[in-house]
Amino acid sequence: MANFNKVILMGNLTRDPQLRYLPSQMALAEFGLAVSRKWRTPQGEDREEVLFVDCTAWGKQAETINQYCQKGKNIFIEGRLKLDQWEDKQGGGKRYKISVVVESFQFIGARDPNAAPPSGGNATENRPARPAPPRPAQAPEAPAPPPEAQAPPISDEPQFKDEDIPF
Repeated sequence: MANFNKVILMGNLTRDPQLRYLPSQMALAEFGLAVSRKWRTPQGEDREEVLFVDCTAWGKQAETINQYCQKGKNIFIEGRLKLDQWEDKQGGGKRYKISVVVESFQFIGARDPNAAPPSGGNATENRPARPAPPRPAQAPEAPAPPPEAQAPPISDEPQFKDEDIPF
């Protein structure tokens, strides 16, 4: 039996993205997304329910979302569900949280016709750039090993250690 973990959402940011860099220099942006559903009851009453979803983007996507998104902006995301578990510090037992890891996204809405599209992204909406937090200083890079000495990439997943996780 095969498994499948894919989420497609379109909604509004509930807060400005929070960008930070892990010790490994990997960019991480966390933001909230409000997704609503509207319907009419059999009695003709209009109803709406809103679901609030925590989202995480990595790497260049994290930097682009931080630069061009802010609270209230509409975004379309595709990703996967992730379950986080931890022990409550006040002795309340195990805690759980499901969030979405963003794998791709598109900005939704009108674009400023005078603004240039962002480099390296698929944005369709622009606004003045919010500066990214400064990256920690890096040592000069060593020359790359010859191609035959390089191992093929194992995964497209972000590479980070347990101590990089903030909880």
